[in-house]
Amino acid sequence: MIQAKNLHKYYDQLHVLKGVDLHIQKGEIVSIVGASGAGKTTLLQILGTLDKPEKDSNMELKINGDNILGLNDKKLSQFRNLNLGFIFQFHQLLPEFTALENVCIPAYIANKPKKETEEEAKRLLEYLGLSHRIHHKPNELSGGEQQRVAVARALINKPAIIFADEPSGNLDTVSAENLHQLFFKLRDEFGQTFVIVTHNEELANMADRKLVMVDGIISE
Repeated sequence: MIQAKNLHKYYDQLHVLKGVDLHIQKGEIVSIVGASGAGKTTLLQILGTLDKPEKDSNMELKINGDNILGLNDKKLSQFRNLNLGFIFQFHQLLPEFTALENVCIPAYIANKPKKETEEEAKRLLEYLGLSHRIHHKPNELSGGEQQRVAVARALINKPAIIFADEPSGNLDTVSAENLHQLFFKLRDEFGQTFVIVTHNEELANMADRKLVMVDGIISE
């Protein structure tokens, strides 16, 4: 599903990623842990096509068989929208839109029909226990509800891979546990692959595989 080879990244003179090799199977839940500054978020952003690694002839990044590094910016944006979903520590919901409207946004960007999109968004929100909150705006929702809306938004285009960066870092203990269980339920029901950067040891240890980043490289 994800094949990465010899990924490097510099920020000015700071060498953040130092030749990362990675292979993640379809349907696998992989956690990435490590101290602050180890390169976890940088790696997640590169795997999620939100950032680019340094150019190197020995470098490779393939997702679902597609050579990501060979795509131009327009094709890369299309690929990201249709194949990848993102969940962040801070839900990044647009405050002026309702839960339903926030969930629909990635599908609208993909030019999917409005009626079909709204039906799918309602189905996802119902699945996530939010059918009674679809017309509420983010400031009318609890932290756990906001994060579940963000999960629904990540799922609306049926992506093959979900990237999550500290997804429960801003939640209370109960909401965090519920979110963690949800990831495994989604994987079991829909077969999605999850790559999760987290400081939460419980979530990290629940994963099929835990990768530890130390000073820009991975140590399993």
